[in-house]
Amino acid sequence: MFQIDNLKLWNQFLYNPEEPLIFSSGLFLFLFTGFMLVYFILHKHHRAKTTFVTLFSLYFYYKSSGLYFTILIGSTLVDYTLANLIYKLKNQLYKKTILIISVILNLGLLAYFKYTNFFYEIICNFSNYKFQPLDIFLPVGVSFFTFQSLSYTFDIYRGTLKPVKNVLDYAFFVSFFPQLVAGPIVRASEFIPQLFKPVIVTKEMIGKAVFLIGSGLIKKAIIADYISVNFVDRIFDNPTLYSGLENLAGVYGYAIQIYCDFSGYSDMAIGIALLMGFHFNINFDSSYQSINITEFWRRWHISLSTWLKDYVYITMGGNKKGKIRTYVNLFLTMLIGGLWHGAGFRFIIWGAMHGIVLILHKLWMIIFPKQKENNKFKWLKNSISWLITFNFICFCWIFFRSENMKIASEVLSQICLHFKPSIFFEFIQGYHEVLIIILIGYIIHFTPKKWELSIENSIIKSPLLLKVVYLLFIILIVAQFKSAEIQPFIYFQF
Repeated sequence: MFQIDNLKLWNQFLYNPEEPLIFSSGLFLFLFTGFMLVYFILHKHHRAKTTFVTLFSLYFYYKSSGLYFTILIGSTLVDYTLANLIYKLKNQLYKKTILIISVILNLGLLAYFKYTNFFYEIICNFSNYKFQPLDIFLPVGVSFFTFQSLSYTFDIYRGTLKPVKNVLDYAFFVSFFPQLVAGPIVRASEFIPQLFKPVIVTKEMIGKAVFLIGSGLIKKAIIADYISVNFVDRIFDNPTLYSGLENLAGVYGYAIQIYCDFSGYSDMAIGIALLMGFHFNINFDSSYQSINITEFWRRWHISLSTWLKDYVYITMGGNKKGKIRTYVNLFLTMLIGGLWHGAGFRFIIWGAMHGIVLILHKLWMIIFPKQKENNKFKWLKNSISWLITFNFICFCWIFFRSENMKIASEVLSQICLHFKPSIFFEFIQGYHEVLIIILIGYIIHFTPKKWELSIENSIIKSPLLLKVVYLLFIILIVAQFKSAEIQPFIYFQF
């Protein structure tokens, strides 16, 4: 007979900083199966449904950040109270004052956990004091639920949304586990109305969910994790140990790794939400197919870029205060976007570079307005434009991925000064497995949209049993590729 170690079993359900609960783990599959059985029973009863899902979401967050889940609860209670106060007040000055208090509290929370050590290091450098990082834990996904909560307060202040009557409904929105720790950033105005509608899950929704969860697992657990563990991490841990050719391959490898990691999470989040009857907007749209940087930001992390546009760029005046102010607003928005991703000058540089090139592209469009093109040469123009755009994005990823500016400079130095093209065939032979996975990642990424929709429609139209077999087959493949250590999603750190 099998003997069960009860203590070890119990520890599986407790917080372990080395093993956060992620969608591609066996424990999540087990918990989610039980969750869906209970959800199916309760989904017609609004209060029972919201209570159960909120409690499960809080447990999900506990498994990612331990007792810091209490911060999520505190933030929920404060924002719910302040939003109601904004709605009830008649005086516009009082409304604005409460809004400012909400922004200060939310951004203050974010600043403490995410940026204290960053600013403390700057102060130490200017004061010639030795910098010793403060022991501050960064709760997983704090940037996501902070922005999500702020959207609720802003929408109520602007009069585009009415507050929910029960705090549990608001807690459901803020803590909803599919997108809680790594997005997409869901707007209150898009999500909350769905909460009060009957839960309907159609055959099409199930099929699309299976397709999204399956593709998300492939992108995350097979492509992104394999590239990370077997190649990219080694390059960026110590670039000087590798040739410029290997460093350049590491940069292109990271480009597809971060796309597969983040879009894979988004796919799974959208798919899981669909199984529960909730619709999220697409968060990634084959971003590297963009032929200019403006198009890239319409396709990359769409929920963040639109949030920054609506709540930062437009709040600062958008394009309503003249050309110069428009460009300043655009640059500052991208700078804030860079800083949102992480506390470090490398993130500021990453955001600044994107901001500058966005401005340059807008100026280019003014100087050379779009005209009717000769289709004979359109493909050539688009190809050159795509090549420049893609390589600029990859260049920026160097600063994004590097642990510090020293690593970034070493990567650039190796590529520029120690490229060693003579080892090309030796490089191909030595890294052929990981290069094949990188190539598969890019092939999947550049698959025409109509092919992707055709596969999705085939899964939607297939019998339920075939859908289950398809998903189990992918889970089996994931188990074969899975590394010994859990590889958290990249955007957990943001």
